Amino acid sequence: MDEQSHNTYSSKYLCKLLVEYRRPLLIILAVAAVLAVVFSSPLFITPLYKSTTIIYPTSSNSISKVLISTTYQSEKDIMNFGEDEQTEQMLQVLNSNRVRDKVISRFNLMEHYDIKPDSKYPYTRLNKLYDSRIKFRRTEYNAVKITVLDSDAALSARIANEIAEIFDSTMNQMQKEVAIEAFRIVEQEYNTLVDEMNMLEDSLNTLRKLGVFDYESQVEMLSRQMAVELGKGNTQGIKNIQDQLDVLAEYGGASYAINERLDNDRLQLSLVKSKYEEAKVDATEFIPHKFVVTSAFQAERKSYPVRWIIVVVTVLSTFLLLIFCIVAYDRSKGFFRHEAEKGTATKKEGKHPEKE
Repeated sequence: MDEQSHNTYSSKYLCKLLVEYRRPLLIILAVAAVLAVVFSSPLFITPLYKSTTIIYPTSSNSISKVLISTTYQSEKDIMNFGEDEQTEQMLQVLNSNRVRDKVISRFNLMEHYDIKPDSKYPYTRLNKLYDSRIKFRRTEYNAVKITVLDSDAALSARIANEIAEIFDSTMNQMQKEVAIEAFRIVEQEYNTLVDEMNMLEDSLNTLRKLGVFDYESQVEMLSRQMAVELGKGNTQGIKNIQDQLDVLAEYGGASYAINERLDNDRLQLSLVKSKYEEAKVDATEFIPHKFVVTSAFQAERKSYPVRWIIVVVTVLSTFLLLIFCIVAYDRSKGFFRHEAEKGTATKKEGKHPEKE
């Protein structure tokens, strides 16, 4: 019995069982293969076509800092591919609700996926289908691969290519929200400085009408002229010069202060103007945020399901299950046969003493 138990799962024992039950085994495997072929057909599983797009992020997202700024120093070039940080940012944006909602809306995916808006949990089902059919993956070379599976081969390619464009528009939209607000702040500061300088210029024009042009040089010139007129004894000339000196005494300090303030404002305006121009470029201009390495094209063959894999897996699984069932059946037969023989022997032993 021990030897039989030891050899139960031996190769010879299994081969013996396979030969013994070969006919039902082959019939069941053939039926399983046929069923796998049938149930993997388009009648039961919708065939899906795969399209892929590969894109690289750009190294910089600011137009002004890379192209027109004279104060910002960076080794980044707008023509360079992005690195780890930019690739991670690209993946985050591609997986965001902004991109998802635009794709769903642009291609009317709820209707395309045959999801009724009044059905139970329509948006949950829509998001699950979206996540299972549209995927974003980082490649080993820091690019991002966009993979789209769809029952329509042409639509699959369109979605993959359009997602790359939607990424661009989404990045621009997100940055414009910040850039426009920044431009508004800088523009307000710039306009305030301009208005202040115009006001100071108006004040200077008023003083110039009173004869105040350059306080220090005028005082020096009038003082020399006063000395000359005093030497001549020209009373009228002295009076005229004194009147001018009185005007300078009254308004000269204000003129000097206004000129000093104008000089400071001009210096500050030159700095603010450069920021104003940079902010204006960021708020109004657009640049691509990606390099398209591979564009999607319409697939000629379906990618899912792979019917031969389904058939092979089904047949192998059925075969292993049948082996288990056959071994269990054969062991159970041996067990019941042994019990029956044991019971028969016990009965015989019980009758023998009576005869004696």
